Amino acid sequence: MNRFISMLVTVLWLCSGVAYAEEIPASVKALVPKLQEWGRNPVLVTAVKEQNNLGMDLTTIRAKDEVWIATEGLNDDMKALMSSNAARTLLELERSAPYFLELFLMDNQGANVAMTNKTSDYWQGDEEKFTESFAHGKGAVYIGDVTFDKSAQAYLVQVSVPVMDAGHAIGALTVGINLDELDK
Repeated sequence: MNRFISMLVTVLWLCSGVAYAEEIPASVKALVPKLQEWGRNPVLVTAVKEQNNLGMDLTTIRAKDEVWIATEGLNDDMKALMSSNAARTLLELERSAPYFLELFLMDNQGANVAMTNKTSDYWQGDEEKFTESFAHGKGAVYIGDVTFDKSAQAYLVQVSVPVMDAGHAIGALTVGINLDELDK
């Protein structure tokens, strides 16, 4: 399938050093039902419900986001989000196939709840990966653009699914997929 990736590269265009593709491979779309099932995992649902119950306001979330962005390495809050029961569950899911890369869980405002790797920011609430998958509590699947990740030296796509409880979206889960590994 490396030929597929080579063909995909031909439809890429470069913008600010990041490559975007126009087509999402069928192999990614085929993973969506599995990822939606992950969005109903009881451990993840419980973690999101617990954070939602804290009732953090957007001012607090944005303050945490500023600290997050300014912090090199990991602080105690970040370490906690990578060592919780939900984070261990995410890590198990990530390790279930070689093409899963960087999973993170968000609450009903897009704030991180758990993660397998440090995200670039704490608050995802202003990004499509959250807004489109949370969809104001209705829930939907969002598949981002294919991008070339320089650090991983691979083509990646993020798929976000709602975290569902009693038929309502209460948060979102984003899963990074390494296309080079998926299409081997």
